[in-house]
Order: sequence, then structure tokens, then C-alpha cells
Amino acid sequence: MPKRNDINKIMIIGSGPIIIGQACEFDYSGTQACKALRAEGYEIVLVNSNPATIMTDPGMADHTYIEPLRASRIEQIIAKERPDALLPNLGGQTALNMAAELAEKGILAKYNVKVIGVDLDAIKRGEDRIEFKATMAKLGVPVPHSEPSYSVEEAEKIAGQLGYPVVLRPAYTMGGTGGGIVYNVEELREVVTRGLAASLIGQVLVEECVLGWEELELEVVRDAKGQKITVCFIENVDPMGVHTGDSFCVAPMLTVPESVQKQLQDYSYRIVDAIGVTGGTNVQFAHNREDGRIVVIEINPRTSRSSALASKATGFPIAMVSTKLAAGLTLDEIPYWRDGSLEKYTPSGDYVVVKFARWAFEKFPQAKTTLGTQMKAVGEVMSIGKNFKEAFQKAIRSLEISRYGLGQIKKFQAMDLDELRQHLVSPTNERFFLIYEALLKGMTVDEIVKMTSITRYFIEQMKEIADLETELKKYAFPSLPPELLKKAKLYGFSDRYLAKLFNTTEKNVRNARRAIGVKASFQTVKVSGAENAAYYYSTYADVKDDVPVSSHKKIMVLGGGPNRIGQGIEFDYTCVHAAFTLRDHDCESIMVNCNPETVSTDYDTSNKLYFEPLTVEDVLAIYEKEQPYGAIVQFGGQTPLNLSQTLKDDGVNIIGTQPEGIRLAEDREYFRERMIKLGIPQPESGTARSLEEAVALGSKIGYPVMVRP
Repeated sequence: MPKRNDINKIMIIGSGPIIIGQACEFDYSGTQACKALRAEGYEIVLVNSNPATIMTDPGMADHTYIEPLRASRIEQIIAKERPDALLPNLGGQTALNMAAELAEKGILAKYNVKVIGVDLDAIKRGEDRIEFKATMAKLGVPVPHSEPSYSVEEAEKIAGQLGYPVVLRPAYTMGGTGGGIVYNVEELREVVTRGLAASLIGQVLVEECVLGWEELELEVVRDAKGQKITVCFIENVDPMGVHTGDSFCVAPMLTVPESVQKQLQDYSYRIVDAIGVTGGTNVQFAHNREDGRIVVIEINPRTSRSSALASKATGFPIAMVSTKLAAGLTLDEIPYWRDGSLEKYTPSGDYVVVKFARWAFEKFPQAKTTLGTQMKAVGEVMSIGKNFKEAFQKAIRSLEISRYGLGQIKKFQAMDLDELRQHLVSPTNERFFLIYEALLKGMTVDEIVKMTSITRYFIEQMKEIADLETELKKYAFPSLPPELLKKAKLYGFSDRYLAKLFNTTEKNVRNARRAIGVKASFQTVKVSGAENAAYYYSTYADVKDDVPVSSHKKIMVLGGGPNRIGQGIEFDYTCVHAAFTLRDHDCESIMVNCNPETVSTDYDTSNKLYFEPLTVEDVLAIYEKEQPYGAIVQFGGQTPLNLSQTLKDDGVNIIGTQPEGIRLAEDREYFRERMIKLGIPQPESGTARSLEEAVALGSKIGYPVMVRP
């Protein structure tokens, strides 16, 4: 069926400010929605309160309102603009909740605004825990045993019947806000009180605990004809008990039998048909490997953090396609590079994708680092490799936590096996680094599997990496056999990690592998529903490089990497505009980034996208292949700035602000000296390199003083 002609003006509600559980992935989905609607000829009214977004740029929508996301204010905008339809499933939980509130207050009916993309009843069936449970029962889809509660007393009674521990899930929240796993009545009272306050309808589900089961996700797309496709099968490596936003995951599923995947798909298709979603839906399951039991945990009848990940992992633009479907198109009307049209889509690709969360615990040393059902990560990275080991190690060096591999962490090296066991009892942000150290020290795969409930395959893969590291340590670098160096690169070991292992320089490692013909080759990720998309990743596997290089003038833009406190969506905004400006000036833009939530890693933002870690090794490999005129480092925040001098020393033409200028601004002592020479006054200051020096400077300057690293 063609696009809808009964609507002309469509309102999109954004997700508002960046918060844990709702980050820049909704700028990505909202931007795709605007592009898709514009391409179909619709007039767009956009409402969002976050100015640091691409979607709020002039020209992205026809009418943009940077306003508080409150029903009263949105009613005023509806009264002024008179949109024909509201598209609420691209702005996260905020937009879904707002659509429900606007409908409940009669505002949508008053102004004759249709809701497209998701049925309002679908929101209720997906978000209200009672409705969700009743819907699943009708479909014959199993769920964990549970009951809703509206008071602490009710919750206590239900938990007593189910038996502790229990999971508490507030309705209409995101990122697990207000919920958690509780092990006794005292914990239950505290968490239920918090959850009731967080829930839009004052409801908390008290649920059977499936702690330790494997957690599996499907990204499913459905159109108005009822045609359905599965975009991506995601396997969480962390078991149930860790929020999916904090969980380490892989795509495709690497250890789940095909029969189980088919059962998950069958359940997912039943669910989206019953709910009536037009567009993308995320469905989360728990699977008990021991007895084969499968239960559905929850659904998100909207684009989500997982949707952004699935889009970048598969090259399938879920938000763009969902928007076209909401506007009336069907899957058989959207082209597909492999089989004609999208209703024939099946996940494909001869690569492995890894997602790893980025936390900001370093900013809060007193914070609890234990992971549970309430999300704590502030960002994430994605990596692509030909095998799990390669993708996993690329993900670690993408995190920008000064770690370029899994080991060589002094505080863990100092622990004996008993100390490591104590730290492995509960999942934390350091869990996989601790596991790696335990493997190096001789802990068995069996013991780790039993202790963590992580699927054996992933621990065995880590053991193979650890065993190779042990083998590498037997040699001095000059006498390292070439086949071992080649194997190390195939396993994802970075040049910098190997340099530290052998007490040499990264440049020496790079020269040594080049001398034996070991260098990265680049592969293409096919993009569905779009033509001429250029999306690539690197690998050290023995495969032919299939990425063409043009002779056109090219400039590389280094992105900002994972979101964290102090470096967020605003740097993605500037990188995207750099790419747009280069294109406007007939210059080919090459984007390098590793954040799946961003607009900069969208398939059509730049002329070429390399989904790669922002390290010297990875950037140099791209630079040497593409031979661009130069690289811009000043738009991606601190990440590329830190690389600039080393890249310049290795022959990269840094254009724009030079490393010397960056040093002037970043090196506080150097900056102070220059200000004195220029006669520009500054507050009295000094540089300390020890606690004693700092105390002496504080006494000299006079308290209070500000301390800046």
C-alpha cells in the first residue's frame, strides 16, 4: 500500500535531556525519522527540549520547538500547528508516556490528531504490567510468575508467595528506574517505595527471579499488512540479573541453538501481531539452558537503545524503516539490496558484533559498582570483527579507559585467586577483566562458569586469549615467532597492548608486523533499504580487502567515542556538522567512530563510515588506506585531541587546530607560562606532582583552592 494521503503534517516528540537509560540513540532515531518523512513529502513538527541534538537543527524539521516536554506545552504547539498525526515511538519512553498522557487528557481527540506507528492500546499492553501479562496469557507466551502491586503491603504479600529473591519492575519507566532484585523484606520495602514513586501509574510488578538464565533479545519489524521480519538476534553474555544496558552482548547469537532462535521468533511475531505495532519492537527473553524453559521478560513497542545497536550491527536502519511503515508504506515497497524488497529480509553478515557498556564510576569513587536490574552505564561502544575474540578486544580498546586489552591491570595482578573469587561473586563493571586475570592465574573454566552463570563458550574464548598471552610471554620481542605475532593480531591483541607486554614501543610492534605482511584489511557492512551506503570495519583475518578508494579530495573526521560524563552528544553534533560541511564543499568525508548510538555513525552522514576504535593503530590503518588530505581532531572532544600529537608524529596531516595549540590549552603549566608572557592576568596557581607539593602550594595560595588534574 502507498504512503498515507489522509495526513500531511506529522508531529514528532523527542526524548528530552540525556539521562541514564535514554541517551543519544533517540537523536539518531529522531533524525532518521525526519529524513524519512521529508523524503516522503510530509511536513514535520518537531518538539524536543535538548538543544545539543541534530534533530533540533534548523532544516531537519519544518517547524522545530525547543520546549519542555509537558502535556500543557505540547497542547499549545498542537493548537498552533494543527498536525494531522503524532509519531511517538521514536522518542524513547518519554515520548511514549507523553502520547499516552495526551490521549488520556483528551488533547489528541480535541484536535483530531491521529497516532501513527503504534496503537495507544499497544503502549498500555506493552508498558502496563497487568495488561502485558494478560496479553501474553491469551497468546500462550510464557512469562515469569508475577503479580502487580500498588502498595508496599501488597508487594510483601506477593513476595512471600513467590519466595525470595524477587524482581521488582515499576510500570512505565526506563532503564530499570526504581526497580531491582531484592533478597529480603527490608530490601523489598525500600525498593517498592522507590518504584511506586517512579511509576507513571503507581504500579510495581513483583516477579519470580530468573537470575542466572541467559538473556536474549530480538529486534522485530512489522508493517500494516502484518508482514514481519527479524532484524537482529542479540545474545547477552551477562546472564539475567544485569540490566541489558549494562550487559555485554553479541550479535548474531553465537551459542543459542537454531531451534531456540525459531521459538523466540515465533513468540515475538505473536506478540507484535497482538500488540499491533507498525515499525520496530524490542522483545526480551530469558532462557534456562538446563530445562529449556523460555519466558518473555518485556517488550519495548518503540525504537530503543537495542534498536540503535541492531541497526548499526546489521546495516538495517530500523528507525528510518519504522517511520516509512508508520507513514503507510509496507515492507514489500522498500528496496532490499539482496532480495528485492524488505519483506524478504533475513539477518546476514560474516562478522561478529560486540557491544560493551561504558560506566562513569571513576567520577564517583564511593558509588557501588555492582550491576543489577537498574541501569548504571552512561554510554556504550560497538565493535566489529571476523571472530568473537577480535571483536571483543576491539570493544575493550574502544572504551577509552586507558586499557588496550583484557589484562595487565596492576590492581588485579596483585590479587591472588582467593581475592579474585571474592570479587567475582557479584557482577561489576570490572567482571570480565577479573575473569581474564583469574584465567591467567589458573582458575578453571568450570569454576568461572559456575560462579558467574556466563555461558561456557564465552569463558572458553577468553581462556584461549589468556593462553595465547601466556605463550607470548615466553619470548623476548626480537625473537617472537612471526606466526605467534600473526595469531595475536587475529585474536584481537592491539599493538599497544603487545608493546606493553614486551616492554617495547607501539611503533616497534607496528613495524614488526608490517615486516611480515600483517596489516588490517577492510570489509563492507551492507546497508538495507538504502543505496550507495559506505560502511566499513577492519580485520586482521586472512581476507581480501573489499573497500574501494577514490582519488577525490578526502578529509577524515575523528568522532567522540562512547558517551561519558563530560563528553556527550554535543561532540557528535559537531562531528556531524563537520561531515555535512565537507560534503557541501565537494570534499569526501571519512568518519571514524565506535559509538552505535550516534548520528555520526549513521550510514548517510558521511561519504564513508569506519566503525572502529579511536586509537592510534586503528586510525593510522584507515589513514594509510584512504590517503586523505588530512584529519580533523577538534570536533570529537577530548578523545581525538589526546591522539593528535602521536598521529602527527606518525605522518598524519592534522588540519585545523594543531597539536601545539591543543597543548597550549590542555597543559595547565604551559598555558600559565604563556599567559604570564602575554601579560594576561590569571588566578594565582601552581602545579604539583606529589601530595606534599600540593599541600605546600595550598598553604602558599591560601584556602579555599580549586584542584584541577
